[in-house]
Amino acid sequence: MTIEELLEKYATGVLDFSGSELAEVNLSGTKLSGVNLSDANLSVANLSGINLTDADLSYARLNVARLSGANLAGAILNNCSLNVANLMRADLTRTQLRQASFIRAELIRTDFSRADMCEANLNSADLREATLRQANLRRANFNEANLRGSCLREANLEMANLSAADLTSSDLSGANLRDSELRQANLCMANLSGADLTGANLRWADLRGANLIWADLSGAKLSGANLTGADLTNANLTNASLVHANLTQSKLIKVEWMGADLTGSTLTGAKLYATPRFGLKIEGIKCEWVDLSPTGDRSIIQNFNDEELRDFFNATPPTIRIIVDLPLEHEANFVLAGTYYQIAQEYQGLIQPPSLEISSRRTVFTFRVDSDEALLPTAFMAILPFKDATATQKVIYTLVDMIRQEAVTKTSFKSPVIAEKLMLLIEETINKSKTIKQTKKNLEVAAKLRFFKAPTQTILTNSSAQSLTIYDHPNFGKRFVNRYSSSNADDNISGESEYIMPSLKMIIDFVKGFYVIHQQ
Repeated sequence: MTIEELLEKYATGVLDFSGSELAEVNLSGTKLSGVNLSDANLSVANLSGINLTDADLSYARLNVARLSGANLAGAILNNCSLNVANLMRADLTRTQLRQASFIRAELIRTDFSRADMCEANLNSADLREATLRQANLRRANFNEANLRGSCLREANLEMANLSAADLTSSDLSGANLRDSELRQANLCMANLSGADLTGANLRWADLRGANLIWADLSGAKLSGANLTGADLTNANLTNASLVHANLTQSKLIKVEWMGADLTGSTLTGAKLYATPRFGLKIEGIKCEWVDLSPTGDRSIIQNFNDEELRDFFNATPPTIRIIVDLPLEHEANFVLAGTYYQIAQEYQGLIQPPSLEISSRRTVFTFRVDSDEALLPTAFMAILPFKDATATQKVIYTLVDMIRQEAVTKTSFKSPVIAEKLMLLIEETINKSKTIKQTKKNLEVAAKLRFFKAPTQTILTNSSAQSLTIYDHPNFGKRFVNRYSSSNADDNISGESEYIMPSLKMIIDFVKGFYVIHQQ
């Protein structure tokens, strides 16, 4: 069929040209919107600037074809062969390209927004500055493809193959990369903020300066990866493998990485503010110093020798234990669950319920917190349902004030930043506790139950495994020793609580145990 015959029939309303032999034809600039060219042979054809919107080109052969500037928006190209084709600046938005082949194709600045490219083959394709926003690229093959500066925002790349692909400065924010293959990929300066990289293979990938804020890397394989200067603030690295990874000067602020394997990794200069330091595998770790300042500005530097390094990264989870001198009853358990739920609505530090141990005499509530600095303010809130709350909270406020005064007056106590932060956190917690007392009815119910009137102990354990009893009711543990009558026991339980302050030395040693600070 000649070009003239095709265009003449199209002008009369004929759309079906499936199976046509059109190799090497020149249809540059023509309009064939809605045409059916399925299974047609258009290899080496000149289709530059052609309008093929909503056309059907499934199973068509377009190898080495010129489609620069072509409009294929909404077209169907499933199983189409476009190997070594030129589609520079072409519009393929909303195009169906399932299992299409683009091996070594030129796709510079091509727009694939919202296209369905499931299982497409883009091996060694040139996609520099291409747009693939919200495209379906599940199981697509980008092996050794050039995607420098491309936009893959919110794209679905689940189980896609991006081995050795060049994604330098690309935008993958919010993308789904679950179980994707990114071995030896170049992601230098890439934006992966909020991306889902669960289970992804990033072995030996180059992630220098990458933005991984809020990214989910749980279970990801990052062995040998270069993360120098990468920003992983608030990222999830739970159970990730970072064996021999380079995390030099990376930003790991508020990272969750319980169960991560850091064997042989390098963390010199990493920013680790409010990042837990327990539950990690750290054999052979290399780290000369870390930055513990809230903003990563190096105002708080921790230097290490080998022994200090092991101690730092073998921290214990900071915990708060509230021990109640009565076994937990069913009614009290029900009220307590509702009370902590209401408190958590105002105070996120208690959003996770405590672990519970009940014996015939006592009940132990254990609250785990994310950082040492959260111990005192969280304890201030955790004791709220109990009658001992007033006395315990008074002790906590006094402790923080003592720490603040010591930081101001003693040059040997080099923790003014900690002191200021603790005071700020306590003041915020006091305001929130006032709101809770005024609005949460469960506290009024708890106040009437015998369990919440019982004597309590509150014990804090910091990440250096140091414990501090911040409150111990004078009558704690004396119910059986003094053999009170049942009537007198209730009077004793509900009586005014007195407290004995820990010594200043105990308080300061406990706070110093948060971490040893060396000014740079």
